Formats: sequence, C-alpha cells, structure tokens
Amino acid sequence: MFGLGTSEILLVILVILLLFGAKKIPEMMRGMGQGLREFKKAASEATDDIKKAVEDTDNEPPKSDKV
Repeated sequence: MFGLGTSEILLVILVILLLFGAKKIPEMMRGMGQGLREFKKAASEATDDIKKAVEDTDNEPPKSDKV
C-alpha cells in the first residue's frame, strides 16, 4: 500500500542534503541520538517507578473497613 522504494529514499536523501548541507547532517543526527537516548532513559525510569508503586501496594497489609 504505502512503501518507499530505493529511488524515493535516494530522492529524500538528496533533498535533505540540499536543504541542510552535508556539514549540518551529522550535527542533526547527533542531536536526534541524544534526544532518543534521553527519551528511552525517561521511559525506563517511569516504568521502574510504576513497577515500584505496584510492588509497594502489593506489600501493604489489607485495609479493614471497620473503624
């Protein structure tokens, strides 16, 4: 249905080179890599926090409805 062939990929790369220049592309890729790394770290920390919260609630004694 929707797919990119070799010629389309080459055209996209050529347009990117023309727009940004060969010197800016490594800087952009480096920035994207750092952003992706930070995103994965934040997602991992959030998952760990959620797991810890679930474990903490599982370890609590059952609460009684009687006052």
